Amino acid sequence: MLDVKFIAENAQAVRENALRKNERRADVDAVVRLYEQKKKLQQDVDAARARINALSEEIAALKKKDPKADVSAPQAESKAVKESIRQREEEMKALERRLEDLLQWIPNLAHESVPVAPDARGNVVVRTWPEGFSPAARRFDFAPKPHWDLGRDLGILDEERSAKLSGSNFLLLKGAGALLERALINFMLDLHIREHGYVEIWPPYLANRASMYGTGQIPKLEEDMYRLRDDELWLIPTAEVPVTNLHRDEILPHARLPIYYTSYTACFRREAGAYSKDTRGMQRIHQFDKVEMVKLVRPERSWDELESLTGNAEEVLRRLGLPYRVVLLSTGDMSFASAKTYDLEAWAPGLDKWLEVSSCSNFTDFQARRLNMRFRDADGKVRFVHTLNGSGLALPRTVIAILENYQQADGSVVVPEALRPYMHGLPAIRPA
Repeated sequence: MLDVKFIAENAQAVRENALRKNERRADVDAVVRLYEQKKKLQQDVDAARARINALSEEIAALKKKDPKADVSAPQAESKAVKESIRQREEEMKALERRLEDLLQWIPNLAHESVPVAPDARGNVVVRTWPEGFSPAARRFDFAPKPHWDLGRDLGILDEERSAKLSGSNFLLLKGAGALLERALINFMLDLHIREHGYVEIWPPYLANRASMYGTGQIPKLEEDMYRLRDDELWLIPTAEVPVTNLHRDEILPHARLPIYYTSYTACFRREAGAYSKDTRGMQRIHQFDKVEMVKLVRPERSWDELESLTGNAEEVLRRLGLPYRVVLLSTGDMSFASAKTYDLEAWAPGLDKWLEVSSCSNFTDFQARRLNMRFRDADGKVRFVHTLNGSGLALPRTVIAILENYQQADGSVVVPEALRPYMHGLPAIRPA
């Protein structure tokens, strides 16, 4: 969350930022009003405590002058002042609770480099790979199939049985399809660990309310999450939640920064109301696999770290030989907690569209304030860390891109060179 003092001092900028992020529940005026009330109460409490100290000195001086002196009047006043302090502190606690409720709806400030626009139409393509790539130039000697047809013909995707097991929008891969999924996970983890310097984390798939709140999933996105009915636990929507929470309520020594973590988990999202399109095949499902990258860094390094993080995700796509583009999200399309986000989109020729396979974001100190996650600098000053995360990559859209880009006229799909060591040397997936 944002610092309440900063909000009070920059109310207009915070108000405009909330509107640009389409966050209509952000009540900046109420936050400022409650903050001023709390400040006034604190001033009253400080003045009252000073009065108690003065009365104590007055009582001591009277008794020193005359042990039998009548001090009932200053003692009575002191008692009354103490009661007023107690009442004001109760008022302050109530104000703090109301402030907390309001602050959780104030979005993070978008970086000045983020394009201002109401929705995804304002996003900006930063670069493509290969350089200058155009979908129009991606030609086949045959009509490319969408992945659901490829998956069915190859015998690796079974939509009917997945629906029988769990309902619509769930995934069932088998044989070489399951092997491809597992190969991608292991390939990405090895790349991030061995070459990019990340430490692997294997976290729980269930998170408590404090964890979900800390990274900003609730209350903003609560309706999109799966919650256990009998426990105050949620199925994680991404490894970002448990991994970023690892150092919640800690003060890290400055020498430990930066910290890079990577983690494979299954991810679970209800995505209520999001199924008006893109429902066929593996494009948008309730449970999917993802390798996540999380960074905890010094504030002055976070923007460089965002570029590095994005580059780590891009390297996965390049080694897989998948055409992609990097898109800078506009204010109206970026997340509540992010200050700047790049999406990586792989080209899917069977679908004739770009598919988001990674989202890389800098949250500045927004999550760290919710998490109370700080570090002690060399000068002894305690500061909030900056948090970043990115998909490196998300599946199964990466699987879609592989199937559709590497399909052959005979119905087979060539296995990318980088994945063959993870698929027992299999050069291609062929119909069973």
